[in-house]
Amino acid sequence: MEKNIFFETIKCEDFEVFNLSLHEKRIARTIGLNLNLQDYIYPPSNKLLRCKLIYDESGVLSVEFFPYKKREIKTFKIVKDDNISYSKKYLDRENLDKLFNKREGADEIIIVKENLVTDTSIANIAIFDGTNWITSKNPLLLGTTRDRLIQENLLIEKDIDINMLKEAKKIALMNAMIDFDILEDYSFLL
Repeated sequence: MEKNIFFETIKCEDFEVFNLSLHEKRIARTIGLNLNLQDYIYPPSNKLLRCKLIYDESGVLSVEFFPYKKREIKTFKIVKDDNISYSKKYLDRENLDKLFNKREGADEIIIVKENLVTDTSIANIAIFDGTNWITSKNPLLLGTTRDRLIQENLLIEKDIDINMLKEAKKIALMNAMIDFDILEDYSFLL
């Protein structure tokens, strides 16, 4: 698969399409085109759907809809990789998939790069220190939900090391489909 094909995951429910302006902003950052996604996305039902919009430098290639069921995530494997890069939402996720396959029975991974927490394989992450919700100022991918929550002053960007992660009162995962999902019952495999 060529590296210059990208995708957006967009939440649709009750025929509503969520956070379009933030997805359009990321597409513009990725390929330099301002696309009006409303011209492409027509949810086929009122169910909770995951819209997968695939595009390249020339524009939208395809739009698909899938029923969405949230994965239950309670255990995390801490995986270190100082060379991982995923600054654009490439359709080719081979490097992320290789890291995910190192999870050793855990539900999900937390990727640590240069001793700092970045993301999971499917979501940005935030920790609650007892006062504030903090998200990594160096995520692998600038997620649309993360972006919105920072704009709303609900998240603070800061470096997060492994000790901060272990001492967190709660953690939250965030992406287009799960929004800001707070976890209180979780554990880490180091």
